[in-house]
Amino acid sequence: MDYNSYRRKSREIRVGGIGIGNNNPISVQSMTNTDTKDKIATFNQVKELACAGCDVVRLAIPDIKSAETIAYIKDKGINVPL
Repeated sequence: MDYNSYRRKSREIRVGGIGIGNNNPISVQSMTNTDTKDKIATFNQVKELACAGCDVVRLAIPDIKSAETIAYIKDKGINVPL
């Protein structure tokens, strides 16, 4: 089924290099369920999601230690927008 013909018109936003809304194709996004302070577990889950074809990965960032995980993941070569 072609869901694009049923979509309502919307304004485009950009998340990293991914266009969301307007006439862009529907993007797959997911959110990690690891403790974001655990860099290795979060990296492994983001890597699995990226390998499965996820376009955008969302993370909960409640504090500075969790925010450092983003840099750790990017340094490991993950290019999917976080």
